[in-house]
Amino acid sequence: MAFDINLIKKVYADLPGKVAEARKALGRPLTLTEKILYTHLHPENPLKEYTRGGDYVFFQPDRVAMQDATAQMALLQFMMAGRDKVAVPSTVHCDHLIQAEVGAVKDLAVANDVNREVYDFLSTVSNKYDIGFWKPGAGIIHQIVLENYAFPGGMMIGTDSHTPNAGGLGMVAIGVGGADAVDVMAGMPWELKQPKVIGVKLTGKLSGWTTPKDIILKVAGILTVKGGTGAIVEYFGEGANSISCTGKGTICNMGAEIGATTSTFGYDESMSRYLKATDRTEVAELADQVAEHLTGDAEVYANPEQYFDRVVEIDLNTLEPHINGPYTPDRAFPISAFAEAVDEFEFPPVLEVGLIGSCTNSSYEDLDRSANIAKDARAKGLKFKSEFTVTPGSEQIRFTTERDGILDAFEAIDGIVLANACGPCIGQWARHTDDPSRANSILTSFNRNFAKRNDGNPQTRGFVASPELVTAMALSGSMKFNPLTDTLTNDKGEQVMLDPPQGYELPPNGFAVEDAGFQAPAADGSDINVVVNPTSDRLQLLTPFVPIKNEQVQGMRILIKAMGKCTTDHISMAGPWLKFRGHLQNISNNCLIGAINAYSEKTNTVLNYVTNDYMAVPESGMAYRDNGIGQIIVGEENYGEGSSREHAAMEPRWLGVHAVLVKSFARIHETNLKKQGMLALTFANPEDYDLFRQDDKVSAVDFNEFRPDKQLTLKLTHADGSSNIVMTNHTYNTAQVDWVRAGSALNKIREDVAAGK
Repeated sequence: MAFDINLIKKVYADLPGKVAEARKALGRPLTLTEKILYTHLHPENPLKEYTRGGDYVFFQPDRVAMQDATAQMALLQFMMAGRDKVAVPSTVHCDHLIQAEVGAVKDLAVANDVNREVYDFLSTVSNKYDIGFWKPGAGIIHQIVLENYAFPGGMMIGTDSHTPNAGGLGMVAIGVGGADAVDVMAGMPWELKQPKVIGVKLTGKLSGWTTPKDIILKVAGILTVKGGTGAIVEYFGEGANSISCTGKGTICNMGAEIGATTSTFGYDESMSRYLKATDRTEVAELADQVAEHLTGDAEVYANPEQYFDRVVEIDLNTLEPHINGPYTPDRAFPISAFAEAVDEFEFPPVLEVGLIGSCTNSSYEDLDRSANIAKDARAKGLKFKSEFTVTPGSEQIRFTTERDGILDAFEAIDGIVLANACGPCIGQWARHTDDPSRANSILTSFNRNFAKRNDGNPQTRGFVASPELVTAMALSGSMKFNPLTDTLTNDKGEQVMLDPPQGYELPPNGFAVEDAGFQAPAADGSDINVVVNPTSDRLQLLTPFVPIKNEQVQGMRILIKAMGKCTTDHISMAGPWLKFRGHLQNISNNCLIGAINAYSEKTNTVLNYVTNDYMAVPESGMAYRDNGIGQIIVGEENYGEGSSREHAAMEPRWLGVHAVLVKSFARIHETNLKKQGMLALTFANPEDYDLFRQDDKVSAVDFNEFRPDKQLTLKLTHADGSSNIVMTNHTYNTAQVDWVRAGSALNKIREDVAAGK
């Protein structure tokens, strides 16, 4: 069934005319990225060429998707916006709060019990405000979106950094914070700095052990975790057309790991096949009628250097399987060089756990090809030597793969099938280990592998590879095994070699499911009451933030000067803290506890100048706040890299932090800070980071003059009486300055709704 078919019909009916108008306005051929962006301009924006990487632009997305961990805070905020229902089609997906421990059935039962209060809240608030609700066990948000909602040429936002997965079906799908989702659900324009466009030309064709996952692992090695920042990555070429729709989704999903705004592919036959296989033939037929507008213009792809800000070319004929890691997804090794790297860098050589699935690699094709390896292994007398788990992406995938014997193939050689949820990918993993202090290696087909990401253990070295490579290496138990060249010893003592994987792109007998897990909203939600227990430790109604006043940014104390990488996992850890995602006060107890204090090189211990003693970061923040002392956070490059969680901005705001000053921001986190009415600043001279002393008082001397295109001046007053002036830059426009003056973007929305704007 095609959801929102009338919306899709309108998008396609308007598309030819809008593309023609955009091409005329720009006076040149268009990339696919530009076609989607310019056909989704909000009416407040005139149709003209906007400067890539310079102009802020208002857009009008077609839909919003939220996962349960971020939906709680987004919907708590939406409840304050003053609207009766959402302005665009929106969905909630319960995938983050299910902890993986023993297997799908028991883990889901435990989650339903432990998280009942949260699930009931999300179900009820969705029912009231016309939001589609996908129950626990239905599947992972990005797989559900690809199967049901994504459509070529569309634009969506989602409260998860891997929302770009929908680029596999030709969308511009962008991960945002919950406050951005509230804007769109409230009918407000959504703002984004006009992205640059990176073109990735794919030639040749994948074969053997090489998979779509290896393309993005290679790209990550080329562009690094920052190389895509502020840009949309558009894949094209004969190689792009040879990749399955779900393979394209894998590539787009992991674009978040290079900092990209999103990634996308032009419409082709693989997308048409996937739409038809997922019961959306009508969408495929509509797309076929406007296919020329659902891909970049031929002139663009013939002369890419003229139209893209950067072009990367990859020959799929020569591409090797890759393994990336540890601790960062852009440290890339071809499989032929990895065994040597294990020795050179002293990676733990024993592979303790192999994990496949997740939102990135849980398609039918992924699991069928991996199961093909498992079947080959069983026939040759092999079993897993590493612990091995499988996470299906949706109930439709799970039901279909079970019907087709795919899951049995893993279980026959001691694999464990987990619930249709994020699980170990996001730290929701009760890992079984006999010694958590031991340096150890795990290999996943997930997307992200920062320290402590999967199991909370800093001693775990997480590596990322294709599900096929993970499966093969788990059979060996060794990080040095190369299935392309090496043999394994079977139960008879014979040396055997694994065959290259094969598998179906789509199920030959079609997809099937008994209960997909979808709950449609009430036709009229006006009589539905959303109740939050005031004594709950999981949910808490919000109180609007108060605008920052000039006196509050004079004499600020440094809450923490973060050293090195400081991701949203460092600022607001996931794992066991996920249960507090709907309770701002409680989850603020994890604020910055993973960040390294530059003054001590330790985590979660800072010197507080109210108590003159060392304290945990959240406790220090509360001590300053309760004594009327403003605070500032200082950080380094790409601050806030990682997941889109707005809690990483809301928690410091709740603790009384008024400004965050860093060398550079990750895009989503900078926006989230702005949405909460804070000052997100960057050093005009990055070397000034070294001027900040632990005992400083920091004043924004010209805060009352804060406006677009004007630097903000900070004065550092040191304990010895000396001082320094530090100039800072910012990217606030007039509307965003209004957020600061109002106390938050949500406060401004509520004012506008009340005024009938």
